[in-house]
Amino acid sequence: MASTVVGDLSQPLPLAQALIRRASVTPKDEGALDVLQRALESLGFVCHRLPFSEAGTADIDNLYARLGTKGPNFCYAGHTDVVPVGDAKGWTVDPFAADVIDGHLYGRGAADMKGGIACFVAAVAQFVKARGPDFGGSISLLITGDEETVAINGTRKMLDWLESRGETLDHCIVGEPTNPLRLGDMMKIGRRGSLVGFLTVHGMQGHTAYPHLADNPIPYLLRMLSALIEKPLDEGSAHFQPSTLEIATIDVGNTATNIIPNKATATFNIRFNDHHSSDSLIKRLTETFDRVAAGPRKDGSPRYEVAWQRNGESFFFPPGELSGLIGRAVKKVTGREPELSTTGGTSDARFIHRMCPVVEFGLVGQTMHKADERASLADLDQLTEIYRSVLDDYFRR
Repeated sequence: MASTVVGDLSQPLPLAQALIRRASVTPKDEGALDVLQRALESLGFVCHRLPFSEAGTADIDNLYARLGTKGPNFCYAGHTDVVPVGDAKGWTVDPFAADVIDGHLYGRGAADMKGGIACFVAAVAQFVKARGPDFGGSISLLITGDEETVAINGTRKMLDWLESRGETLDHCIVGEPTNPLRLGDMMKIGRRGSLVGFLTVHGMQGHTAYPHLADNPIPYLLRMLSALIEKPLDEGSAHFQPSTLEIATIDVGNTATNIIPNKATATFNIRFNDHHSSDSLIKRLTETFDRVAAGPRKDGSPRYEVAWQRNGESFFFPPGELSGLIGRAVKKVTGREPELSTTGGTSDARFIHRMCPVVEFGLVGQTMHKADERASLADLDQLTEIYRSVLDDYFRR
């Protein structure tokens, strides 16, 4: 592992800067995990690097680090990979320079979520300095380099690795930037599920002046898509907003105005609540397609085909011990009482919830994935205080 130098680990800024300066755009790591591993080992953590592979996907490196051997095992989960910078001309700073300007740390990953990782490490450094190494349990970090894209060689396989060792997590905070406007506004106690459909409707190519000699797939595709969105999937549930179905792409690949295409495709994404599962939605939508497609093509072959990508099921943890710990810490540090929410997209909590209770809480997310992504230094300090308070409270029992 290459030598990495990080300043005072009891303060979040030096480690956050060191991480941002590694341009770890998925699937590249660029030494980000080396930086984190060196920092954690200096605090006494035992680190395991976990590279995973799967055919058709990029190889991904991951890190599991644990301080202590006894239970309970309190885990912080996150990711060091970041999204691309997009149009670099839209940035007023170097996206990977980690500059501090007017009380804010700028850079890709400052909010999502290298800043959050640095806050937790700083909280642990403060906690261990005050309590010593025998604090009545274990603290662990589950850090992947595969969260921002397909999430195949990351957290899911790390959890399988833990189970194969007979190791478990008792409670987990995922450090995603959950706060919409101010630190302390919101924590996530559940997430909607996500299902993607890739629909292909087949026809027969021909001349637009002789449509009787062709079979245009576009009207069939439009009817099928219209049937998907003609009425809502549901009206919401006790803990979730209504499910949504959004059409993301429609394409026939046609560059001419006088050709009927031989196929038409569309992609749609469903974010669904606890009224549904991936299986129930696939059954429901397939029945709809079969009804609207009105049978096979003229030659008897199938009119359509659809491939499904299951990104995760909905899950929900009722307010309880973990959300209470975080809520008390947020109230103590910020004076705010965070909303308990299930809104937004999805995260690796969709995998972790099968092993232990999990809550998401991190920085303010207003600038995540945007140009000039940033986090305020005040928020970094306060999030560190919140994480430290959670550790103090958790290991007081």
